[in-house]
Amino acid sequence: MFLDRGLKYFERLIVLALILMMVMVIALATVELGWIIWQDIMTPPVFLLDIDELLDIFGFFLLILIGLELLETIKAYLTDHIVHVEIVLEVALIAIARKVIILEPKELSALT
Repeated sequence: MFLDRGLKYFERLIVLALILMMVMVIALATVELGWIIWQDIMTPPVFLLDIDELLDIFGFFLLILIGLELLETIKAYLTDHIVHVEIVLEVALIAIARKVIILEPKELSALT
C-alpha cells in the first residue's frame, strides 16, 4: 500500500517535471522561430522569402506543433492516466507532414 502510493507520487512528480521541461522547450523554440522569421525577413531583399527559408520556417513551425501535441499527451496522461490514441495519432501525422515538407528531393535517388 505504501509502496503503491509512493510510486504514484513519484510518477506524478516525474510527469510534472516533464511538463515543465516541455513548456520551457516550446517557449524557447517559439522565440527562436520568431528570431528566424525576423532574420529571414530583414535580410535583403527585405520582406521576401525564398523557398528554402519558407520550408525551414514551416518545418520549425510544425516542430513546435509536435511539441504542443506532446504536451497535450502528457497532460491527458496526468489527468486521466490513459494515453489517448487520437492525440498520439495527431502527433504522428504532424511529424509525417513535417518530414514531407522538409524533405529534399534533390538528395534522394530516383525510385525504380
